[in-house]
Amino acid sequence: MTTLTSPHDLIAAIPFLIGYHPVDSLVVVSIKAKYVGMAMRVDYPTDLPASSYDLLASHLQREGSSGALLVAYVPTDRTDGEAVLSDLAAALTRIDIAIDESLIIKDNRYRSTLCVDSECCPPGGRDLPEISASRIALEHVVAGITMPFANIEALTKSISPLIISEDSKWIDQVCKFAKVDKETDLNALQRDGATAVIDLAGEFTAGRGSEDLELTARVIGRLSDIQVRDFALGSHDDENIDSYFLMWRQLLRMAPVGQVAPVASLFAALAYESGDGALAHRALDRALADINGYTLALLLRRVFTAGWPPQSFAAMRRELHPKVCSGIFGLDFRQVTSSNR
Repeated sequence: MTTLTSPHDLIAAIPFLIGYHPVDSLVVVSIKAKYVGMAMRVDYPTDLPASSYDLLASHLQREGSSGALLVAYVPTDRTDGEAVLSDLAAALTRIDIAIDESLIIKDNRYRSTLCVDSECCPPGGRDLPEISASRIALEHVVAGITMPFANIEALTKSISPLIISEDSKWIDQVCKFAKVDKETDLNALQRDGATAVIDLAGEFTAGRGSEDLELTARVIGRLSDIQVRDFALGSHDDENIDSYFLMWRQLLRMAPVGQVAPVASLFAALAYESGDGALAHRALDRALADINGYTLALLLRRVFTAGWPPQSFAAMRRELHPKVCSGIFGLDFRQVTSSNR
């Protein structure tokens, strides 16, 4: 993310940082070495104790933030925007995190609580800038990043089920690959599933997506095995992360009921690692709605809520992956991928 040099930049950047245009929200953006770090959004607070603001501030401390940008999207019927920002600023100040900007946004107008110049920041605020025409939006579009969703409902719809997920023939095809009986060579199925993940990722890299329905069904079905799922969790790298992102989102939308949780958890992990926390949490909602108490989804929820830096999560994933590869193939990931090219 580029540096933010004005309130206009901050207002334009937040929808890109959290994935959609927020309302009735409190947003905190971390600053590290003058650059933007993670962004956190919570529902606009109601009578929160000071300890809650301290908890929110602790996430930035764990991130190693030197400063913070605060934005309160104040509901129309509330008049406590300054008090909310003041309480949060106090919590951050207690742990030596500087407040670089503090904005109130309400009724399509904004103003800075740090600015005392009435000409620059009139008490009634200024009209919100048009985000689509901003420098921030232009830089993101040039970088190939899509515009933010209009709201959280639109974001949720982007990972909603497709019609094929309810097709009886498709369900049978997926379930065929998920079935395991007493005579099954479990390790052979795990190798088959891991290989299918790599092969399908190659299809997405080549631009063919999920055209091979049998291969797609094989991946979704085999992910019901924890070893295959854990292999898939560590399969992407910096070079192919975009292909995997597209793949897991497409498979999440295609997965039948009962097969959604593994795919949704994988997509959530990748979304979080990519900095899209809102989308990650919505994917976990789908995982837990599919299988209540799904262990990986619960674990990821705790990790995301605790504010783990995405880089730390990615490092943990990479560290565990060779062990999973060894359990399935008896060799490392580089040998697996090279043998399937």
